[in-house]
Amino acid sequence: MEARFYAAPVIRPPSPVPARRQGFVQPSILPGFGLSFGFVVVYLSLVVLIPLAALALRPWELGLDGVVRTLTDPRVAAALKLSFGLSAAAALVNAPLGLLIAWTLTRYEFPGRRLIDALVDLPFALPTAVAGIALTTLYAPSGLLGSQFEKIGLKTAYSPLGIFIALVFIGLPFVVRSLQPVLQDLDREVEEAARTLGATDLQRVVRVVLPTLLPALISGVTLAFARAVGEYGSVIFIAGNMPMKTEIAPLLIVIKLEQYDYAGAAAIGLAMVVISFGALIVINATQIFLAGRGRR
Repeated sequence: MEARFYAAPVIRPPSPVPARRQGFVQPSILPGFGLSFGFVVVYLSLVVLIPLAALALRPWELGLDGVVRTLTDPRVAAALKLSFGLSAAAALVNAPLGLLIAWTLTRYEFPGRRLIDALVDLPFALPTAVAGIALTTLYAPSGLLGSQFEKIGLKTAYSPLGIFIALVFIGLPFVVRSLQPVLQDLDREVEEAARTLGATDLQRVVRVVLPTLLPALISGVTLAFARAVGEYGSVIFIAGNMPMKTEIAPLLIVIKLEQYDYAGAAAIGLAMVVISFGALIVINATQIFLAGRGRR
């Protein structure tokens, strides 16, 4: 008897109907994305974009010659040089100082460690005016520390050195708090492996630890620099505010606003934004370059 085989019928699934034809819109991968994105755009426009646009447009009421004349004024040039120069110097000093404090708080246990760790955040919590008054009281010629410096002929308050001290004070927490999480997450086994392979303590720090900490260190220094450039409250008391000597750019902006020279104040503010933005570009380019070398 001849056997017969029958092929099973092929059942094809129905062709998918587009979501639009079914009468509803396909749900987004991120629920609420449209509302959240709209809120972010509106918020950034009101807080960042519109003020920056106004700052960029207002100076040109003076015309190109007026803007150039304002920014090349010796008093304005001296204030900008003082603010950016001391801010960069304070941020660079905070780099090794913040690294040392973060390393000590992370790697060692000692009495009072929690108290010192809390004191690092004091510049964050302390009002800037209060910080300025406290620093001036300490470093004034009749103050506890200023009188000691006065004996060796070093003037602290009412001088560029006093401004530098204030900027170091307000910028230090940014470096410490940027480094602490990286140090806490740093794998100790990598250091032990380097020690097993014969690396000295200096070699372990330079070749193993520092390359890992470098991006966080640069970020902390950048934040400290950005905070120092715009600092006002903690500086004006200890600076002395002498034109061409200890007058910072934010104070000069306030002076022009009090004189109803809004375009001139905006011109100085725009110059500060441009210089700060250029510094951030250089710092980010440096980070990218170092990251590229690290992958090789």
